[in-house]
Amino acid sequence: MTTILVVEDDPGIRTALSRGLRDRGHAVTVAESGMAALELVVKAGPDVVLLDLGLPDVDGLQVLAMLRGLGATPVIVITAQDDDAMVVKALDAGADDYVVKPFGLDQLDARMRAVLRRGAVATGDPAVVVGDLEIDPGARTVRLDGAPVELSRKEFDLLLALASHAGQVMSKRRLLSEVWQQAYGGGERTVDVHLSWLRRKLGESAAEPRYLHTVRGVGVRLVDPRSASDA
Repeated sequence: MTTILVVEDDPGIRTALSRGLRDRGHAVTVAESGMAALELVVKAGPDVVLLDLGLPDVDGLQVLAMLRGLGATPVIVITAQDDDAMVVKALDAGADDYVVKPFGLDQLDARMRAVLRRGAVATGDPAVVVGDLEIDPGARTVRLDGAPVELSRKEFDLLLALASHAGQVMSKRRLLSEVWQQAYGGGERTVDVHLSWLRRKLGESAAEPRYLHTVRGVGVRLVDPRSASDA
């Protein structure tokens, strides 16, 4: 049984969604505002949070950022805002998935199972080591040459995806699918921006790469610098 926190200010949607999820065997608690949601996450520790962005007290993206500060509880944004810019903002702010209203409960249930599977796999995975770069999926920590590297949630996810396929070229479309759960190519600029931030934090640049090497027209790959220099 999955424990779910539904954060939704519309009473009709909140009631229908809660009833439908309970009918599917889930344990559901509800919050009508962002601050109430934060309190419930601390007290109840739900398995997943369904978060509407249009809340009466605090902007939904701010609530999302605060939830990320509390821990790694999966958050699925549920909202009527379906423009690409908002999707990117929510995913970059730490959302694990994004569902546009109206949606079917079967689809929502499947998306919850998917984010919970990803979390379970990440928690049980051993550290990924490439050269002097060490990534711990469970603790969500990165060390380079023994020193900690502070990364945002999406920077970490991007680095882990590349390191898990070290030596392989990964296309931007594939990275969008694995890291941002976007199946379309319109958000490739998001990948470019995050790669730029990631390079800076790893002490390199596109012109002078160490770990992250761009293959023009194909994608990017992460390599052990010592292997790259030997090649």
